[in-house]
Amino acid sequence: MKITFLGTGTSQGMPMIASSHPVCLSDNLKDQRLRSSIMVSWNDINYIVDCGPDFRQQMLRENVEAINGILFTHEHSDHTAGFDDVRPFSYQMGEVPIYLDTRTLKSLEQRFQYVFATENRYPGAPKVAVNLVDDTVFYLDGVAVTPIEVLHGDLPVTCYRFNDVAYLTDVKTISETEKEKLKGVKILIVNALRQEAHPTHFNLEEALNFVKEIQPERAYFSHISHRLGFHDEVEKTLPNNVFLAYDGLQINL
Repeated sequence: MKITFLGTGTSQGMPMIASSHPVCLSDNLKDQRLRSSIMVSWNDINYIVDCGPDFRQQMLRENVEAINGILFTHEHSDHTAGFDDVRPFSYQMGEVPIYLDTRTLKSLEQRFQYVFATENRYPGAPKVAVNLVDDTVFYLDGVAVTPIEVLHGDLPVTCYRFNDVAYLTDVKTISETEKEKLKGVKILIVNALRQEAHPTHFNLEEALNFVKEIQPERAYFSHISHRLGFHDEVEKTLPNNVFLAYDGLQINL
C-alpha cells in the first residue's frame, strides 16, 4: 500500500493570502502546502480521502489518470470544495463512488445541488454513486476500511483506517472507544496545526502525546499551518519515528 500526500496544509493553505509571516515567505517547497488530502493506492487502485479546493491541481501534479472513489471526512470547504472537479473521472467511469456520512451528504446536496439533481439535470455535471458510512467496517477492493469518529471541536469527523494505515484529520478529541480502533496501527497520520493550543485541532504537543499513546511504528503530521514553524526546523525536534508530511510525499507499507 502506498500513501501519497496530496496536500498537507490547513484550511487556508500555505502560503496564506496576504500574509507576511516568515513561513509564508519561505522558498522551501516543503513549506508550501495545499489543502489536506491523501491518496491511498494498492495494485492499480486509487482512493482519495477528501476533495478540497486544490483537488484539480493535486491530480495534475501527481499525474493521476484514474481513481476508484473518494472518501469524505466532513463537510468543511477545505475538504469538499473541489467536488465539481471530479468531472473528468465521472466522464471516464460513469459514476464516481463517494463514501461519507449522512450529514456530509446533506451538505454536498445543498452546495452542489446540480450534481444530485434528478430533473432538468445539467448534462456536464458529474455523476456520483453515494455510499453512506456509519461506524461499520467496510471493504474497498479487498482492503478493510474502519471508520473512526473524532471531534473537531463539537463537530464529528469520520476518519479512516486502511488495514494498518490510519488517517485522522481535524482532531481535537477522540474517545477511548474510538482509540481502540487504532490498536496495532503501523502508520498514523494526524493533524498538528501549530505550536499554540487551538480550540478545534491538535497542536504539536497534543499530536505528539497522541502518537506516544497510540504507539505506531511511524507517524506523520499533516493539516499544518504557518504557525507550526519552518518544516526543516520543526522536524529536527521530533522523535525518530515522527515526521512532518509535505505535499507530494509518498510512503509505503
